[in-house]
Amino acid sequence: MAFYLVALFIIALDQFTKWLIVRNMIPGESIPIIHNFFYITSHRNRGAAWGILQDQMWLFYIITVVVVIAIIYYLEKHAKGKFLFQLSLCFILGGAIGNFIDRLFRKEVVDFIDTYIFSYDFPIFNVADSALTIGVGLMFIQLILESKEDKEKANEAN
Repeated sequence: MAFYLVALFIIALDQFTKWLIVRNMIPGESIPIIHNFFYITSHRNRGAAWGILQDQMWLFYIITVVVVIAIIYYLEKHAKGKFLFQLSLCFILGGAIGNFIDRLFRKEVVDFIDTYIFSYDFPIFNVADSALTIGVGLMFIQLILESKEDKEKANEAN
């Protein structure tokens, strides 16, 4: 149950930061934090990552509901006792719900984290997107660790 609090915290932080952006900035407005590296830029996205599938809200609703159900199922049935797996699923859950709330109530996702990496203007993202990325990264680490443990057990058995 404590892991659901991680997801709830991510949702709250995501929605709070988006509320600040909507309340205090107009779309397109940008505030430099670290020149040529990091900006707070008010942006709206009616699609998925990198703006793909613009205006396909019903598709996003269906996918998100299916993903949320699958994550809760895995949390309850397959992730017990696997700290990193539970944590990764909760990050993904929080991120998915954070962007789902935007799509449901705003009909678009509020993005605002604008970075330049070696002069490449990376697509603008938000806290929910960050949580999704961290969750997937943690899941990969979990899979690598499990694979290593399986190999060690197989070697011990031989």
